[in-house]
Amino acid sequence: MDTTTISAVISLSSLGVIASTILYIASKKFQVIEDPIIDEVDEILPSANCGGCGLAGCRNFAEEIVKSKDLTNFYCPVGGNELMEEIANLLGLVAEKKDPLIAVIKCSGHIHNTPLKTEYDGAVNCSVSHFLFSGEKGCAYGCMGLGDCERVCNFGAITIDEEKHLAVVDEEKCTGCNMCIVACPRDIIELRPKGKKNRRIYVACNNHEKGGIAKKNCIVACIGCSKCLKVCDKFNAITIKENLAYIDAELCKNCRKCVAVCPTNAILELNFPPKKERKPKIKSEQKVEKGENR
Repeated sequence: MDTTTISAVISLSSLGVIASTILYIASKKFQVIEDPIIDEVDEILPSANCGGCGLAGCRNFAEEIVKSKDLTNFYCPVGGNELMEEIANLLGLVAEKKDPLIAVIKCSGHIHNTPLKTEYDGAVNCSVSHFLFSGEKGCAYGCMGLGDCERVCNFGAITIDEEKHLAVVDEEKCTGCNMCIVACPRDIIELRPKGKKNRRIYVACNNHEKGGIAKKNCIVACIGCSKCLKVCDKFNAITIKENLAYIDAELCKNCRKCVAVCPTNAILELNFPPKKERKPKIKSEQKVEKGENR
């Protein structure tokens, strides 16, 4: 081995030793000692990494909770109140109970209500087809039924009814994680409180076009007629903006008056018992006519 080769080997070895030393010193100087309680919190989380909590994933959720030492602005929709109570007990904190949420589809435009006008033969993707045309049903605001929401749901809670070409939510499986809402390019999915006994009332339409145009495409479209608004004057739970009615779940008292007056059946009532028919009151006949002798 000549001197040139020996010098090169020595130089490279020296550089390696120097680099290793620098890296070792840097690792010690900038070492971050992680709180072991983070691992304990992470272990009891559902590991769904759905982002429903507003953070990147379950690990990030655990890190932020331990760092904050306050549960006020933290909630895991998958685990719900029971999980948050468990975390609170682990950290010695107090968890605020929240009403569970569920995804609802703001569209009733299945093919029985909205006959297919065209046949789509392209990418099976809502986001792609949304930018290409209004949809097979002709409504530029309705569900396209191509399954973007179904594919992102880690819980199998939302599926596409192949016969109706419409998304359907399974109440038992939905965790309110928000993934389907992010995936939908038309914003027709909304998180709403499950309600007592799972009873909910909402406008199952997302069409902002004027009444005549909206109804031409879908017989159950909201036409912005204001009838629901007028019967809800006591609670002010209904507003109409851009030809579309919206029911505020926090203000709604589930009286169902709006459902009864909606001319297109655009307002859905879920899990309510059937209303009892009121029998008309019969006035008692006069037994004695005026002026009759006693």
